[in-house]
Amino acid sequence: MRDTKLNIGGSFTRRSGFSACFRRKRKESRFSAYFRRKRKESRFSACFRSKRKEFRKENAAGIGELISAAIADSLEMPRSRITLSSAIAARAARDSDEEEEPGEVIESAPPLQVGEEREVNAFLKKKLLKPGYGWETPVFDDEVTVQYEGLLLDGTNSDSSKVKGQFLTYRLGQDEVASGLDQGILTMKKGEMALFTLPSSVRYGNPVAQSVSSISIRQFKVELVSWLTVVDICKDRGIIKKVLSSGDDMQTGDLDEVKVKYELRLLDGTVVAKTPEGGLQFYVSQEHLCPALPRVLKTMKKGEKATVTVQPQYAFGENGREAENGFPAIPTNSELIIDLELLSLNPVLDVTGDLKVLKKILKKGEGIRKPNDGEVVWVRYTAMLEDGKIFERKGFDGVPFEFVIDEEQVISGLDRAVATMLRGELSQVTIKPEYGFRNEVKQGDMLVPAGSTLLYEVELVDFTKEKETCEMTGHEKIEFAERMKKAGNDLYKIGKFQRAAKKYDKAIDFVNEVESFESGEEKLVKTLRVSCWLNHAACSLKLNDFHRAIILCSKVLDIEFCNVKALYRRAQAYIEAADLDLAKLDIQKALESDPENREVMSLQKTLKQRQLENNKRDAKIYANMFERMRKDTDVAPKKLKVDKA
Repeated sequence: MRDTKLNIGGSFTRRSGFSACFRRKRKESRFSAYFRRKRKESRFSACFRSKRKEFRKENAAGIGELISAAIADSLEMPRSRITLSSAIAARAARDSDEEEEPGEVIESAPPLQVGEEREVNAFLKKKLLKPGYGWETPVFDDEVTVQYEGLLLDGTNSDSSKVKGQFLTYRLGQDEVASGLDQGILTMKKGEMALFTLPSSVRYGNPVAQSVSSISIRQFKVELVSWLTVVDICKDRGIIKKVLSSGDDMQTGDLDEVKVKYELRLLDGTVVAKTPEGGLQFYVSQEHLCPALPRVLKTMKKGEKATVTVQPQYAFGENGREAENGFPAIPTNSELIIDLELLSLNPVLDVTGDLKVLKKILKKGEGIRKPNDGEVVWVRYTAMLEDGKIFERKGFDGVPFEFVIDEEQVISGLDRAVATMLRGELSQVTIKPEYGFRNEVKQGDMLVPAGSTLLYEVELVDFTKEKETCEMTGHEKIEFAERMKKAGNDLYKIGKFQRAAKKYDKAIDFVNEVESFESGEEKLVKTLRVSCWLNHAACSLKLNDFHRAIILCSKVLDIEFCNVKALYRRAQAYIEAADLDLAKLDIQKALESDPENREVMSLQKTLKQRQLENNKRDAKIYANMFERMRKDTDVAPKKLKVDKA
């Protein structure tokens, strides 16, 4: 390819026609032109997407059920039970925050009708005799209960569980009746009856069926009476949970407080541990009783009952356990059975992500919306130390206590916890010193010691609700964005860079979609966006978030490719990120536009100093490397002379 030198947006490039700078900007851009066009063409408004996002996050478990039911009504899925846990649904809700694009349409066979026959696989056919109910189907390892009849070629009965007067219960996947039949049972719903046709070379697991010629029995009429879900929790059959009755949609988390009722016994039936009749309350993370119990609880839902078989490595192992609390000792290497019921749970949320602000929900709130930054909230709270001594009470004198979210009107831990609450919610918040009082402070008549862990019992009575973006006119959006920008400027002046960045970000959210403004407002909106991006970039530089600063400045340069301030700040970020070549390009472009700019000239000196330091460091590294190589080459001839001697 012929060498070319082009100037694209002020960045110089060779050979490819795109500069390294331009390629980096293109890569850092959040949406390509295609995705921006698709977003604009989307049939969902920005307001609807925002509300849908909030709803999905708050109702992840419900979404899982709806999706599962919808799939089950339209698909025959022989290999798995169609269920979505709340954790999977929560991930789906997070994934759906991204812009949705049309996905691949998967064609599937319609549900089987009564009297219709269809191939399950290459070796098995299924004819539906009676439909089942519900939408779940069993999976391998589940304990199924069936009635079956083995039919000869002439249609006469050869083997039947009905003749024996009892149901057949076994673990699915063991081919208890006939080889391959379990593949068909995987497709059945509870109460369903079907006729399965198998190949003539089938093996029979049932002794009675084995006594008949394998060429004779070709069909089995099977009714799926019921099944119990069986879960191999550790995937090594070390902990097997058999679900006796399912719970509600509230899934247990790692930090939650639970109330459980259990009975622990040996294989011979000896009871070796038992909770009081009303159950026992503790945190999942406390690893109560034995290592297996917390693992099991993390898979359970409120109200669920289960029987759990635990191998020694997940129980008490080689040490066993001595007799305690009136119960006999547990011998070494004992396999245990636990009858377990999850009576209740109080969800615990890690508010800050570092376990230093934990919120335990005592009473659920209403709706799905939570307070946003800048909104006024009304609360009642009681604040105390870990020993229970109360040092502050607010909002109990008839008028709830009022403060503004993210305005530092209360301690950081309380502020952030309230921002996660629903209207009417009552929670207990545990706050470590990093988000409370680092130093000794006086609260009312009481002195709170430095480094104290604080407990707050908080009720969110109510909060204001700002207009959604879609509810505002273009003029209102501009006014709101200007207020946010001014608030950000005030915070920047006093060194509150993190909070200032949030204000600029919020301002941009309200003026980011240019198509929602009239033609006379577009110029003002563009100026406002550029100003907020530049100010946000300045905050990012102060916070040492150089990658973010580069992205923000690149957004400005996509609109105004000769903006000196954006080039200057991006060059600063490149220097700090040790990308000196790209910094040099930005400085050159800035000086072309404003040759007398003192700040840019000063930054150029800084760049040259950094380049000089880098060159010296590189020279030293190479000198040491060459010195080691020279010594190695000197040693080789000497060694050769010694060998010859």
